[in-house]
Amino acid sequence: MLGEPRPERADARRNRLKVLEAAERLFAEQGVQNVSLDAIAAAAGVGKGTVFRRFGDRAGLATALLDQREQELQAEILSGEPPLGPGAPAVERITAFLDAYLELLDRHVELFIDSENASAGARYRIGSYHLWRRHIAMLVEQARPELDADYTAHVILAPLAADLHNALRTGGFPLPRLKQSLRQVVTTLLAG
Repeated sequence: MLGEPRPERADARRNRLKVLEAAERLFAEQGVQNVSLDAIAAAAGVGKGTVFRRFGDRAGLATALLDQREQELQAEILSGEPPLGPGAPAVERITAFLDAYLELLDRHVELFIDSENASAGARYRIGSYHLWRRHIAMLVEQARPELDADYTAHVILAPLAADLHNALRTGGFPLPRLKQSLRQVVTTLLAG
């Protein structure tokens, strides 16, 4: 049918997985900024063109590597245990999300930096950002219906920018302090 994506060929899937596995291994060993796409292609045993056609650039590869981890967080938000999943008050769900996202960001900050800085405004075009924003906006609407929920969601997500997170962490802010401070800001903002 027209408009339906073609299923992934078995060899293309195999090559995609080999590239992702090689990239993850090399990034962990050498750091994201120190690994070229040529090195990833060689480690995966595929041609450089295969990597470029599939991922475009290192930012596309970073986004693909983050996708699985973000899907796991999405699943927890949609059907996990409270307070991250349904069944908890809105502010508790927001702070649980922020804690979970900060942990994910902290573990993979170099990938997030590449992904978010691929081009001007790339962070806001990534599909997961749209999901996080809608999720937060829905919860803001529940907690404080008089606020502009969409704008407030952007404000709450702003401190989760990878560049800022990296600057804070390298500037001496431990992760528990970042979590606690962001919780305090959000709780104060949404307390009404």
